[in-house]
Amino acid sequence: MLFRSITRTSCIAMLLALAFSAPAFAQSQTTPQKLVTDAQKTLDNFLRDPDQTWIRDNIGRAKALLIVPQIVKVGFIFGGSGGQGVLVARNGKTWVGPAFYDLATASVGFQAGVEVSEAVIVVMTDKGLNSLMATTFKVGGDASVAAGPVGAGAKSTVTADLVSFTRSKGIYGGLNLDGTVVHANTDWNSQFYGAKNVLPPDVLLRKTYKSAKAAPLLAAVAKVTK
Repeated sequence: MLFRSITRTSCIAMLLALAFSAPAFAQSQTTPQKLVTDAQKTLDNFLRDPDQTWIRDNIGRAKALLIVPQIVKVGFIFGGSGGQGVLVARNGKTWVGPAFYDLATASVGFQAGVEVSEAVIVVMTDKGLNSLMATTFKVGGDASVAAGPVGAGAKSTVTADLVSFTRSKGIYGGLNLDGTVVHANTDWNSQFYGAKNVLPPDVLLRKTYKSAKAAPLLAAVAKVTK
């Protein structure tokens, strides 16, 4: 019994370490400004794809967009995936942001090597947006999530707080974001806005902090959500 308990505890610790090593790796490869620039490119990738009619048809109703240019999936048997993203939100008639986030998911199952994906999570409800204002948020736990329809099924009706789309090497789908832990990256918020302890509500709700460096991304989002 003791051995089983130790083994279970060790596995959980290993899973968490693997899951959070991916966003740490991604963070070492980029900067806040580059992440914002890459987010604009990722959104454009999804919107230009002919199979992504659901996003184009429904993005005008979105409360917010969580854009993740790179999700790294690593491991062998025990694994995890993680990355960094930016959240932009509708505030009245304008779009504001971004706020920076880390994402991490632990998983068990046969897997080997490294896989890189990108994702767009369309926030469709106030509940979904309010959940993301917390320091830590669990996708599918605090707000419902559904995989976004693509291709022939893109006209389907989806009812969820969050609708997620993932893309890996030009192929859509394949990465389940349910159970992903999303954590506000206060350090990167502070770096980007030049202030201390900048939280998502300061940027997205109260609009206390703004940056001209975000203008191209916000303009691109505003253009496609009219």
